[in-house]
Amino acid sequence: MIRTLIVDDEPLSRRRIRDLLEGETDFVLIGECGDGDSAMAALQETPCDLVFLDVQMPGMDGLELARRLAAGSGPAVIFVTAHDCYALPAFEVHAVDYLLKPFDRLRFRKALAWARLAIRRDQGEAPAPIPSELGSSRKPLERVTIKATGRVYFLKTKDIDWVEAAGNYLRLHAGTATHLLRETMNNLESRLDPESFWRIHRSTLVNVDRIRELQPLFHGDYVVILRDGTELTLSRTYRRNLPGLLGETL
Repeated sequence: MIRTLIVDDEPLSRRRIRDLLEGETDFVLIGECGDGDSAMAALQETPCDLVFLDVQMPGMDGLELARRLAAGSGPAVIFVTAHDCYALPAFEVHAVDYLLKPFDRLRFRKALAWARLAIRRDQGEAPAPIPSELGSSRKPLERVTIKATGRVYFLKTKDIDWVEAAGNYLRLHAGTATHLLRETMNNLESRLDPESFWRIHRSTLVNVDRIRELQPLFHGDYVVILRDGTELTLSRTYRRNLPGLLGETL
């Protein structure tokens, strides 16, 4: 069961989410809060997997609460707001999705599908496929925002060769350059085009177009050799995600 908390200062908005959750058998509502401060207190007392979070609230707003949650191993976050201007800050704090009020049941179910995917990956489970009617809910990420030495610039995802985990950051390798991005591997993977980027290890993503060959190792692992000679490891745990893309059985 995915333990869920609703945080919104509007009672009608909380009721709308609560009503839509009633038909989802794998979600259990553990509580509702009307502001960020009470939500933080609730989360410190009760384990939670997913938070539906409004942005504009009295006291601590939703973005600040999400930043505090992202600093630890906090729950997944779906922002729910009437304002589209917070979309970029929302994804900078690793939001799973961004629901713009008013939304219908189908759009809500699409957000739940992304949440299931992110939560199962965080828990080390094999993600269930997203239903075909939901799979096109969000356009794959085309660029990432890089902040360095006081500058902010964009890196096109097609220019990324591979990605590795680096503590609380990801290290993006693009040609001879590397860039640090404050993001989780699971969240970035869920936003990239799955036909262009493969998760080959718990700490590694690779651009399919950069792969030159695969060489078998012991115990079901493989060496992934990129065009520039970089060697990465395809672990047995993630090998099951590749046969459909390779057109063969590994």
